[in-house]
Amino acid sequence: MNRRHAVLGLALSATLASGLFAPSARAGENTVILETKDGRITIELRPEIAPKHVKQIKTLVGQGFYDGLKFHRVIDGFMVQTGDPKGNGTGGSSLPNIPAEFSSAPFKRGTVGMARSGSPNSANSQFFICLGDADFLNNNYTVVGVVTSGMDVVDKIKKGSKGDNGSVQNPDKIVKMSLGQ
Repeated sequence: MNRRHAVLGLALSATLASGLFAPSARAGENTVILETKDGRITIELRPEIAPKHVKQIKTLVGQGFYDGLKFHRVIDGFMVQTGDPKGNGTGGSSLPNIPAEFSSAPFKRGTVGMARSGSPNSANSQFFICLGDADFLNNNYTVVGVVTSGMDVVDKIKKGSKGDNGSVQNPDKIVKMSLGQ
């Protein structure tokens, strides 16, 4: 582990300890396990700050919707995005879009947020994981959770072209996404 990763790990630990991303009393039912070719990413969902978004993600996970989907947009130092069955950033699920649930939770490294179009009320199935701090997203996108383990795995996800807004050729995929502990 290099110094930068050690510092970022300490920052994530401090964020968790601050209570912004403290596990809920019923953490197991709000834990998502995302398996990739490089390992496991554990995400703690935050229903107390985004109940409608969390419910939608849990419903889609239960349907197996995310299994096999591509990390179609990955921008080094910013974020990895997935959750689009079309694989190009324009798709969603058959469920209705979700109204925005903005909160004071900040977009920091490891934060999981919902992707959307230009309309704040257009989130559906796509989500992203921040690779770095992204304060410009605060109060403009919905925070749905935080990576509690596996950021080293997130860092290994194949990056896209900066010139093509993060579009990834032959992208990595979600092997399986499940609810668990």
